[in-house]
Amino acid sequence: MEEYFWVMKEQELDLMREIEPARLAELDEDALLEVHRRVRRARNKHVKNYRRAARENVSEMGGRGAAAPKGAKKRLRAEAFEEALALVSERVAVVAHEAAEKLKAERLARAQENRGSGPDAQAAAGGKVADTGRARKHAGTTGGVKRDASSRSQGAQRQAKRDSR
Repeated sequence: MEEYFWVMKEQELDLMREIEPARLAELDEDALLEVHRRVRRARNKHVKNYRRAARENVSEMGGRGAAAPKGAKKRLRAEAFEEALALVSERVAVVAHEAAEKLKAERLARAQENRGSGPDAQAAAGGKVADTGRARKHAGTTGGVKRDASSRSQGAQRQAKRDSR
């Protein structure tokens, strides 16, 4: 990364200093996302500037090969911010994964302690569960005795067919 610093302006250097590993390690997920947004905007800006200038240089010089050396500084800036964005993105992914694992562990611990937030947990804790007006368990019938018997029979036939294979 440091090989690109000679082409950067002071404001851009400040942004690049923010993505040093020691500084990134101190940031929480929200702060990392803010840095990620700023680096992405800078990368998009410099890529856009490089492409626009390259397009104009190609039409002036008559070919891409002849025009390539003219936009070297802009290309280096775009590459620097591309690498910076990759570093910040990687750190955001690590921090987000750690946060997800922490939330998962908390959720599992609550479930093991039977301290969930659902209606069963409220009833177990002595709280009153609001009646929603719906049955909590599936009735298991369709309403007709013959239809239920037929359905059970078809299920038994399917199972017997599978078992005989």
